[in-house]
Amino acid sequence: MKSIRGAGLFAACVLAFVSGSVAAATVVLRASHQFPGGKGDVRDEMVQMIARDAKAANVGLDVQVYPGASLFKANEQWNALVNGQLDISSFPLDYASGKVRAFGATLMPGLVRNHERAKRLNDSPFMKEIRAKIDKAGVVVLSDAWLAGAVASKKGCVRTPADIKGLKIRSAGPTFAAMWQAAGASIVSIPSNEVYNALQTGVADATDTSSGSFVSFRIYEQVKCITAPGENALWFMYEPVLMSKKSFDRLDKKQQDALLAAGRKAQEYFAKEAPGLDNEMIKVFKDHNVEVVTLTPAEYDEWIKVAQKSSYEEFAKEVPDGKKLIDDALSVK
Repeated sequence: MKSIRGAGLFAACVLAFVSGSVAAATVVLRASHQFPGGKGDVRDEMVQMIARDAKAANVGLDVQVYPGASLFKANEQWNALVNGQLDISSFPLDYASGKVRAFGATLMPGLVRNHERAKRLNDSPFMKEIRAKIDKAGVVVLSDAWLAGAVASKKGCVRTPADIKGLKIRSAGPTFAAMWQAAGASIVSIPSNEVYNALQTGVADATDTSSGSFVSFRIYEQVKCITAPGENALWFMYEPVLMSKKSFDRLDKKQQDALLAAGRKAQEYFAKEAPGLDNEMIKVFKDHNVEVVTLTPAEYDEWIKVAQKSSYEEFAKEVPDGKKLIDDALSVK
């Protein structure tokens, strides 16, 4: 009787050990971003793709996605990544420019201009230097992503610097804020998920943000005119999928490789979708009776002159090798 009872106890222990090993082998990662989930936002879809592919790789990974700033506020995500409190985020890198000032170059007026040039930038010395700074801060890039953006106003169309004078504008980052201020606007500092309420309540008259955010956050309900990217886009933002190096380094080689492969696939998906975001934005805004315009080359050049005397000059003074970063980006043909 004792031997039977002992055998049963041994079997139970083995089962518990095996079950515990399986449970321990599955690493749960938390992914946070500020964008709406389940509504077709491509940044959410990038993260969801990585989660699905990581699980399908069958290497013991479970990525749980928290959209809509439900886990961390937008401006808290960078520190959370660096500290290892957050594992993965789709993150506008410029939001971290207060910590690493050089990141402001990834949302600099006129550095990118169109989607084809954005693709070429990814393999340039400019982006090599940006990625080195991301790595040094303790963060890993899973996917590159460049979004075009626009500027929209409750008052009218913003074509030239004279059109922004006197407006209260929400700016996505300090480099654009410098240009808008130089043209006579005042700055409202809030993340993109708070823009709708700011426009609705009169805290802001205008905003710049990505094409995707203009649609996801329903900004078309609050503005009269939008200046779409076209071939002369002032506004492009680098918004990669990032991972905490502390979290990445805790994974085994198979798990790391699965995440990197999932990140490359998500990057390819986004590169195909990015130009369509602009077209979708134009359609949605026109459907809601918002006037849509694009900059002519001459109007674009007017803005670049303002940017050179404000955004570019300030960045070159404040950031070590800031001028070189700008020159490296502009040298990409």
